[in-house]
Amino acid sequence: MRKIICITTYPPRECGIATFAQDLVRAIQSKFGESYSIKICAVESDTEKHNYTSKQEVEYILNTSDISAFTTLTRQLNENPEVEIVLVQHEFGLFAEQEKAFLQMLEKLCKPVILIFHTVLSQPTLTMYESVCKMIAACTYLVVMTQNSRRILLEEYNADEDKIVVIPHGTHLVSFRDKNKLKDFYHLSGRRVLSTFGLLSPGKSIETTLDALPVIIKADPSVIFLIIGKTHPGVLKVEGEKYRNLLETKMKELQLQEHVLFINQYLELPVLLDYLQLTDVYLFTSSDPNQAVSGTFVYAISCGCPIIATPIPHALELLSDDSGIIFNFKDSTQLAVSVLHLLVDKELRTKMKLIGLQKTAATAWENVAISYTLLFQKIGKAEEELIYSLPPIDTYHIRRMSRQWGIIQFSKGNRPDSSTGYTLDDTARALMAICQVVTIGHGKVKERYIRTYLNFIRYCQQSDGSFLNYVDKDGVFTSQNQEVELDDSNGRAICSLGYLISCAGHFPFSWKEEAEAIFERTFQLFDRIESPRSIAFMLKGLYYYSHECPSVQTDATICLLANKLAQYYRRTTEVDWQWFETYLTYDNAILSEAMLLAHLAIGSEEYKDIAHESFEFLLKKVFVGNRIQVISNQGWMHKGKSSSRFGEQPVDVAGMVIALETFYQVFKEEKYLRMQTDAFNWFLGNNHLHQIVYNPATGGCYDGLEETNINLNQGAESTVSYLMARLVMSH
Repeated sequence: MRKIICITTYPPRECGIATFAQDLVRAIQSKFGESYSIKICAVESDTEKHNYTSKQEVEYILNTSDISAFTTLTRQLNENPEVEIVLVQHEFGLFAEQEKAFLQMLEKLCKPVILIFHTVLSQPTLTMYESVCKMIAACTYLVVMTQNSRRILLEEYNADEDKIVVIPHGTHLVSFRDKNKLKDFYHLSGRRVLSTFGLLSPGKSIETTLDALPVIIKADPSVIFLIIGKTHPGVLKVEGEKYRNLLETKMKELQLQEHVLFINQYLELPVLLDYLQLTDVYLFTSSDPNQAVSGTFVYAISCGCPIIATPIPHALELLSDDSGIIFNFKDSTQLAVSVLHLLVDKELRTKMKLIGLQKTAATAWENVAISYTLLFQKIGKAEEELIYSLPPIDTYHIRRMSRQWGIIQFSKGNRPDSSTGYTLDDTARALMAICQVVTIGHGKVKERYIRTYLNFIRYCQQSDGSFLNYVDKDGVFTSQNQEVELDDSNGRAICSLGYLISCAGHFPFSWKEEAEAIFERTFQLFDRIESPRSIAFMLKGLYYYSHECPSVQTDATICLLANKLAQYYRRTTEVDWQWFETYLTYDNAILSEAMLLAHLAIGSEEYKDIAHESFEFLLKKVFVGNRIQVISNQGWMHKGKSSSRFGEQPVDVAGMVIALETFYQVFKEEKYLRMQTDAFNWFLGNNHLHQIVYNPATGGCYDGLEETNINLNQGAESTVSYLMARLVMSH
């Protein structure tokens, strides 16, 4: 484990840098706690001292009023062999009391230093320019949060381009809740909510909004403006509540008491995120043109707020492409026009929300943590691979998606979209996943979902033993059942029934009897199935079924299906193409895994050889170094041709994780476990975008990984596929 010391302000100190540092450190520790240990050197002064509640996090104290403290800290860090990297949060004013001592500390530290610039001034004084140049020279890397800040460092400070890394300000993932229910809870029902948040200071220019409110309220009397946040501690010490009193006086003069609410608190994060989610329009009115970045409005965007902002560089950069409205500094008339324009245009608000969410998806703290650790990897022991921490098993989103009939097919973000109805495919997967959850003792409360899923499978079965796949929200079979090939969904149903039967000792005996009755009616299907994947899923179901219900008929059926796959394999395989078809499409790993399970059931060495040879061929096609890149759904991979690189689906990655477990259990090759971990880490950020595909805030999984973005919808297939892969990793 590599140790990093972060020099920064830190809670309970109330300031943006402290909050940023805590969020960053905890995100890195949560994702990479087995690779990195990050401890805090808390920045204080004679007038700003704190008792730190988390003694495990805070290891050093730097009193910036004491010149000798810098020398002492330098010596301590240099002499501590465990410390490999020093991470410094920099804001002008933070070290101003002993600026020279701070610069000398940077120069004398023997450890690599990464400095995070929260502000980069484009027109510095000569003294400030010289100080920044010394920081640039002393540090190994410089982190900025916008491309504009990078440009300034390059053009005005002549910084080395290789030293500068752009990592955006982090945002919190949100499990979106119903806006109207939140308004009810916070006693804002029926109100159109404008809001702003952050530590109050004159630079926030909140009076600009107050001046705009009379015009806004005349057009829409339901409007209320929330001013969320305490006065900045630094301002409070110098001026007291002068600025807040000024705002309250203006509010009374303009007779806005019914339309302005001061929330004079430093809100806990969950409460703050609630307020942002219930906000109809977020207002960022800073009057400081040099403000390089704002954590407040990126938090608002990540909560789905349409934004109106002044033209600080961060806003200009982030709110391009019609994802927000820019207005001039202190122009209350322009602000009023912009607010009213947004309030009456629901379609525009929705468009801004979706664009904003897509833009900020990459800035989730989990993704920011990945960016910082990749930077750490460039320093020193780069050959050491990152160890991604396994998230806890979480079934919340699956339970939320599950309704009367089964599991809803699609979602909008993490909101289940009941209009899309249900499928046998997804419900079968969910049955297997929740059976696994129960059998490992993760929660007996989930049993009722198994009952729901089993009812759905029984409902979908037809008189000839086959199944229909598509059911609308009212439980009616749709016309898609006549338009789409259903073999694969039939195979998945059989697979899930076999699995339920194999672990039925955990459930009421009547469930096993019912599942067996449904399963036995499917035997009339097996001789006419030709689809390789459907055959593979059926083989897997028969393998599970044979554990509890061994019979000559079951063995004969396994042989029948495995021989079909073997025939496909012999027909298409060549020296440079060892596969069952002349192309690789989706969920490929199930084909090799099914042949291996057939070997385990019957004992045929031919099945084992085909399984191993085809699986090794597949592994070479989808693994690049320590990263999986499954076959793109944009045209697939045809024999003798190259395929598209982008368009990866969670179901394919999960299938590989599961198959690697089966192959390890049979062949005991350690490489399968290493590759399994690498494959699972695709969900956690080990992919070409270095972004999470699993959302720990919701327990859902995003629907796909594209060339430049994540598909943010969290549907049933992707979420259940992730859970099945995660359960395998609990071995």
